[in-house]
Amino acid sequence: MVIDRAGLAGFLRGRRESLQPEDVGLPRGPRRRTAGLRREEVAGLCHMSTDYYTRLERERGPQPSAQMLASIAQGLHLSLDERDHLFRLAGHQSPPRGSGSEHISPGLLRIFDRLGDTPAEIVTEVGETLRQTAPGVALVGDAMRYTGPARSRGYRWFTDPAARALYVPEDHAHMSRTYAAGLRALLAMRGSGSRAAYLAELLLEESEEFRSLWEVHEVGIHLDEVKRYQHPEVGRLELNCQTLVDPNQAHRLMVYTAVPGTESHDKLQMLTVIGAQSLSPTHAGASAADPGDRP
Repeated sequence: MVIDRAGLAGFLRGRRESLQPEDVGLPRGPRRRTAGLRREEVAGLCHMSTDYYTRLERERGPQPSAQMLASIAQGLHLSLDERDHLFRLAGHQSPPRGSGSEHISPGLLRIFDRLGDTPAEIVTEVGETLRQTAPGVALVGDAMRYTGPARSRGYRWFTDPAARALYVPEDHAHMSRTYAAGLRALLAMRGSGSRAAYLAELLLEESEEFRSLWEVHEVGIHLDEVKRYQHPEVGRLELNCQTLVDPNQAHRLMVYTAVPGTESHDKLQMLTVIGAQSLSPTHAGASAADPGDRP
């Protein structure tokens, strides 16, 4: 497929000018005269340089990669139809849809963008974190830095002892049952060629605990709404987890709150102030997220 530079440039300009700062979680500012978003704002949302994005709108520059187009689609809060159109204009096949897609719906993103002062994350059905708020990173560390099967929190639970350090020991056994039962139910739903099947196969090879739980054939085991953490910075936390599910993409928006007036509420407020930057390397991870092919 050949890139349609004029069509791509016009589509990008139209989408940029139709968005307002509040649509994407940005402050408007007192002296705003631009119709829609500024190019530098879109570039920031898409994790690319302003020069690179500007060249696309001016029908110049190299053909963007599929990874870059996916970033643009999310930054501009495109619907699935708009995302597919973007890919075709840029000379690429559109990505597959369905439960395996990592494209977050605009509606879910709009809600997420308004949760900047709350621990929250968007995850796939196999527990791969696609977005985290800064307080979310402060709470559980940078979950977006992982690659390969380790992106799945269930896989990390059974293969990386550090994954359990954040949770109180008396909850570990129930959490193990929950992860194994959830993966079994997901495998039955998605089939042998799914991401769930791939992770189950890996875990059967790598984890004796997972193998023993898998043989029990449990389903319908769920995590408690109240999650108990042993945080390295603020100590014991008891948080409620509310979940909003996007049925089309099988993504979940998970929001963590504490009962006002409790010690956990005060500690959560402290975590919001501390932010992810002050976390120890052990908790936050020694390496940053892979920037991929960002220009």
